[in-house]
Amino acid sequence: MALIEDEEGADRVEEVLRQPTTLLPWPVLLEMYYVSIQEAGQAEADRRFALMKQLDLEILWDMEEPTLLTAARLKAEYRVSLADAMIAAYAVRREAVLMHKDPEFDILKGLLEMEALPCK
Repeated sequence: MALIEDEEGADRVEEVLRQPTTLLPWPVLLEMYYVSIQEAGQAEADRRFALMKQLDLEILWDMEEPTLLTAARLKAEYRVSLADAMIAAYAVRREAVLMHKDPEFDILKGLLEMEALPCK
C-alpha cells in the first residue's frame, strides 16, 4: 500500500521490489484488496490487484503445514490478527525480512527480522 499510494517509505518498497528474492504471501494481497475496496472502491481494488500480480516477485499462494502451525502458534501466543500471523509465519519459515507498516507486528520483535516503514 505504501508504494501504491505513494506514502512515506514508498521509495524503500520500490528498492526492495528490484531485488530478485522478494516474496509476497497471499494474505498481503487479501489485505490490500479488501482495504482498497473499502477506501477506493471495487474498480480501484481490481486495478491494484492486477498491478501487484504484474510485479517481479514470488507470490506465495500455498501454505504448507509447518507454516500453518507457525501461524497458529503466533496467533495463540501473541494475539495478532490472523492475516498478520500468517504473514509473519511465512517470514519465519522462509527466514525472510518482514517489511511492514503495521504497529501490530511490534509484539513479534525478536522472533524474526523486520523492517518497519513509517506508519500512515
